[in-house]
Amino acid sequence: MSAHHINRVLGGVVAMMLVLLSGPVNLPCAYAGPCPDVQVVFARGTGVGSGVGEVGQAFIDSLRSQIGGRSIDVYPVNYPASADFPVSSKNGADDTSVHVQSMVARCPSTRMVLGGYSQGAGVIDWASTIMPSQVADHVAAVALFGNPLSMLATIASGGYPDISPLYRSKTINLCASGDPACSGGFNGLAHTTYVDSGMTTQAATFVASRL
Repeated sequence: MSAHHINRVLGGVVAMMLVLLSGPVNLPCAYAGPCPDVQVVFARGTGVGSGVGEVGQAFIDSLRSQIGGRSIDVYPVNYPASADFPVSSKNGADDTSVHVQSMVARCPSTRMVLGGYSQGAGVIDWASTIMPSQVADHVAAVALFGNPLSMLATIASGGYPDISPLYRSKTINLCASGDPACSGGFNGLAHTTYVDSGMTTQAATFVASRL
């Protein structure tokens, strides 16, 4: 397959995903007040409005239902989530790193959970490589959906680093069959199936077991 054809396919996939994933989002509250038992730091996908997005919200709702009476707080990563992947993702990685380090300093007993969907998963990968090593001790688990590590995603974004070895054993990295962002597939609709397929609940169960 030629590079030109790959770019045409990728362009169509990205355009389709932007249309399907855009729309109103319920915004969770960012960190404020007393230290929570758990805080979820989640980065939304490309083109999704401010907040954690549909995938992030479904994951958080499921996690909340599985951790009993423990308090849980949410920090939506503050970044553009635009198609200018190198700039947008770097902004997200920097914001994640700054926030998590600040949270660890203020609330060292809070169990941190990192998560991301699509470009947001790449943001978390990147952030894991720039945060000081001691931060990893405060991160209980990482949940990634549609992580953009495929050939097509690399062409579009310039490539993301793999998640730091410090986080690999505590990470669940889910990829829908045929999702062009994280597999060799060409089914753009697969990139929108993480909630309906039950993968957000699967990830929440994994994370809850580590809290």
